[in-house]
Amino acid sequence: MWSRLRRNAVEEFHFRRQVPLVGFVVDFACFEARLIVEVDGATLSSDEELARDSRREAILRAANFELLRVTNDEVFSNLEGVFETIRLKLLELRPNAAS
Repeated sequence: MWSRLRRNAVEEFHFRRQVPLVGFVVDFACFEARLIVEVDGATLSSDEELARDSRREAILRAANFELLRVTNDEVFSNLEGVFETIRLKLLELRPNAAS
């Protein structure tokens, strides 16, 4: 996934990987579109994990970032679908989009 994102292969947006951001390290971030893409492994199982993830997401959203979550399974089994989802979100968030 990273090899494709780093080539600006999604609507020519620039992504960085493993980005420190407001006290967290996010998987992929596009600062121009204010989009974070998180690739999640196994589902969060405990109430504590769910609560921690919810707080993390709220803090990132408060920093004016949109979050897009995809699973490892989606990346391995449907990479083109994942990139289409990212592309559509980038188009939605594109700076200076016509209103």
